[in-house]
Amino acid sequence: MDEDVFNIQLRKFLKKVGIQSQREIEQAVRDGLAQGTLKGAEVLKASVQLKLSGTTVDVTIEDDIKLS
Repeated sequence: MDEDVFNIQLRKFLKKVGIQSQREIEQAVRDGLAQGTLKGAEVLKASVQLKLSGTTVDVTIEDDIKLS
């Protein structure tokens, strides 16, 4: 394994996940506020499931997102 290539690819994947996740969450919250299904003071429970083919990795990461 080439550590440098692996590190670059891993960082690229994590950056993509972070950017796309942020966009999706922001849009969902804006839509919820516009539609009145969110008031703006909620604490939203968020979770992400990480799987890695060829390995036994199957992890769920959870946290709360406070809107105010």
